[in-house]
Amino acid sequence: MHSAQLRRAAGVPLLALALVAGCGSAPSGEQPAAAAATRVFAADNGQVTIPADPQRVVATGYAVPALIEADAALVGISLWKRGLPLMSQEDRATYDRLEKIAGETAAETNYEAIAKVKPDLIVIGVPAPVLADVDMDRLESIAPVVAIGPTVPSAWRELSQRQSDAAGRAANFGQAKAAYEKKAAELAAKYREALAGVKFGHVGSYGEAAKGTFQREFAGSWGTNIAQDVGVTYYGQVKKKGGGSSDVSEYPSIEELPASLGEADAITYSVRPDGTPNESVKYVLDSPLWKNLPAVKAGKAFPIRYTEAATYDSALMTLDAVDQALAPLAAS
Repeated sequence: MHSAQLRRAAGVPLLALALVAGCGSAPSGEQPAAAAATRVFAADNGQVTIPADPQRVVATGYAVPALIEADAALVGISLWKRGLPLMSQEDRATYDRLEKIAGETAAETNYEAIAKVKPDLIVIGVPAPVLADVDMDRLESIAPVVAIGPTVPSAWRELSQRQSDAAGRAANFGQAKAAYEKKAAELAAKYREALAGVKFGHVGSYGEAAKGTFQREFAGSWGTNIAQDVGVTYYGQVKKKGGGSSDVSEYPSIEELPASLGEADAITYSVRPDGTPNESVKYVLDSPLWKNLPAVKAGKAFPIRYTEAATYDSALMTLDAVDQALAPLAAS
């Protein structure tokens, strides 16, 4: 079922009403306003009292695609250009029409623009360290603020669930999650025999060719976590964990390519939506060291598109891309 159909099929959001503003009883014959219903939500910035059913939501960062897909009552969003290739036509139309109240970074937050759209909830989807670039006091003077930001890349599952829940769209989220898990299970069954005992490595998109480095991604990173749901096993781990994405990826020099990926039976690597490698990945693919890797010489290097998916709807596209990439393994 298409994401839009899933959203329309979703029932009334599951709301946990914690308290009602105004302790006094309503005048005879009158009911308290529905908008007065609130609940306490556990966010990165603490326990925050928010509307139980928000009617005017502002979203930034990773909350943007999650809340567009969840059909939240959005009135303003930050720019999210990196996710545009992963949006359905309907979601892209929603993105285009919404008021842009911030740029790509937290430092580009436009507080006047946020105040102008009169939100009753602000969902900040940036990593905790980046919150220092946000004037939280100023935001909180406009509306309740919940910060729900990413940690390791694979945490998008929990992240998008919490963001959808905060916006009163828990039911919509559940529909997308079920569709993703069904498809992942089908592909896992399809490739079970082909992937048994195969050790994979992954080359990511964020090396720096100018500095002579490449990105090696391990389990739980952007390029790997969705393929893992299909049954792909990525071996190894970073030499030194530094928190966040650096817990699951590192940036060796190109000279270290044989030592980093020489034990891999197969290698996946990230490519753009059109299937072409960016400059960082092309730098690796053009290296004689790459061409001499055992997995590459065996014809077991596979490009994967849409590796930056951070929602269940967009990850369905990644599952299709993984299926396409691994098809030669199933045929052999």
